[in-house]
Amino acid sequence: MRERLARIFGDQVRLKYAVWHEIAQYTLILCNHTIVANWGIPIAAIGDAYYRGPEIISGRMTTALCIYSALFMRFSIVVKPRNWLLFSCHATNEAAQMFQGFRLIRYNMSEKK
Repeated sequence: MRERLARIFGDQVRLKYAVWHEIAQYTLILCNHTIVANWGIPIAAIGDAYYRGPEIISGRMTTALCIYSALFMRFSIVVKPRNWLLFSCHATNEAAQMFQGFRLIRYNMSEKK
């Protein structure tokens, strides 16, 4: 009886380990893809700054993205281990969105003259 219980519980522990191992692998793959996909936001902002005029810039969206990037820059430093890829992505996005915001302000000021 004791051996049978040990075998049953041993199988459950191995199953539990296997399930958690699969979840951990999936999470690591998902997190790495989301960080890489997150680079689309600053790349789009830099592309808009280079190719498009300031009349298409949304002030609300630019402000929201600045706040979003500032919060996640702090998060990427606070979390252990530090996530430098996420930090660099959001630092780039913060700079790009600030530049877009300055372009919008300059455009609105020139429109009022």
